[in-house]
Amino acid sequence: MLSLDMSESGMPKETRKADLVPLRTPKGQIILLDEAQSKSSKLLSDKHITATVTERTGAGILAAQDIAYAMSSTGHPVESLIVVRCANRRHLQVHDMDVVEVELNGELEFNHVLTLLGTAEWSTRVSIHQLTEVLKLFVRSATSTTTISHTEKAEANPAVFRGDGHEAFETAKSAIKKDLTQVLRPHASCKDSVVYSVHYPDINGLSKLENYILAHEISVFLDAHTVSSHVSSSTLLNHAEGARGWTISICPIPLHHLSPQPKPPNTLAEVHSSSAPSMYSRDTVPSIIFSDSKVRQYIISGCESVIDAEPTITEYDTIVGHGDCGYTLRDGAKQVLKYIAGKDLAQLSETLGSLVNELEVNMGGTSGALYCIFLAALAHSLWDAPSLPDALVSARDHLLKYTRARLGDRTCLDCLIPFVDTLKETHDARNALQKAREGVEGTKTLEAKVGRSTYLDESATSGVPDPGAYGLLVLLEGMCKVCA
Repeated sequence: MLSLDMSESGMPKETRKADLVPLRTPKGQIILLDEAQSKSSKLLSDKHITATVTERTGAGILAAQDIAYAMSSTGHPVESLIVVRCANRRHLQVHDMDVVEVELNGELEFNHVLTLLGTAEWSTRVSIHQLTEVLKLFVRSATSTTTISHTEKAEANPAVFRGDGHEAFETAKSAIKKDLTQVLRPHASCKDSVVYSVHYPDINGLSKLENYILAHEISVFLDAHTVSSHVSSSTLLNHAEGARGWTISICPIPLHHLSPQPKPPNTLAEVHSSSAPSMYSRDTVPSIIFSDSKVRQYIISGCESVIDAEPTITEYDTIVGHGDCGYTLRDGAKQVLKYIAGKDLAQLSETLGSLVNELEVNMGGTSGALYCIFLAALAHSLWDAPSLPDALVSARDHLLKYTRARLGDRTCLDCLIPFVDTLKETHDARNALQKAREGVEGTKTLEAKVGRSTYLDESATSGVPDPGAYGLLVLLEGMCKVCA
């Protein structure tokens, strides 16, 4: 429970320990008063402060009036105060002395309201009465939906859980479209003259790439529906469940209370465009010449190996992950086989560049994003690199800019990095493949540093290879069969 104080920039002000003064309420609870805020705040008045509950002992539930009384009785009178409480219901009450108390249904709404109070128009933030109107709108009309991964399968595919049960997960695009359609439906009649305050926390720490995908798809949907919006995000942690996912909260706010946000940059497009500027506008020819028949053999053999290995990859990922890695890689491999039919693979750079657009739409999850970034970078580097190993090194280095995972973190990089490094050093695919096998074998004893496995006890992952690393190894082994 806290009352919010923001600087003129909309960001929380910094608190120094020396400025925190403990106060005891009439019911015996201890609160901390930030005296620096009481002297310099510009949110509601020069006497507005920030109070944070630090102790729940004492008789009865701490109410907003208790905070106001404790401050006034110790020489810190307040003219106005907003107390935001995380509860299991929505309720707003205005007390005497312009003291407003709002209860919100869970941490999602709690985070959303705190963000909304900080991003509202300045003319709204300096008026307790206008802020109260914003809070009343939220309590009355905010809608939300939650999507989390589910251990059960649906139609032989990964599943997600929503309020009405679990269903098959196809792509992030389709799942987010369904979520946004659901939360926007009650507000269809108030599209004009409002800005949609959209808050989308990830649950239990999605990866940076997954958050890129989430932000991108929300932006695309809102833009396609010409919805004026102000979008924010946070992270919700639920260690009891451990499952990852996302949740979206939306509330229409009148324009005079909230300004629309400029359209955010397309992070995924930036990733791809920085890796592979337009191949088709180049006047030069690639430095590496490929044979269509040979490249086709490599790709077909590798993809078929991945498709055949899907049950094993899925089994591993069911133990240490969400259970969707096998399906993701299988579907990606099928998409590649379908795409290359009729394509001139001698023009490998152009083909890879356009293939990425197909995979981005049809290959979901973190694995899909990683493969897309790597292939886009490879498509670019194939134009200028003196050899295929050099091109692979360049693509690998570019990929590392977009993930914090490194060698030894129990990810697909434990396969990719030794393969690429050894191939660059020896120009021998068999040696490179052996180092990749050793890397994957090593993941059986590694502690996970990123991804879903970080939420599991080390004993649960011991003896099981990282599914993404194993899946990449299967792909490389299939491709290297052609070299034999």
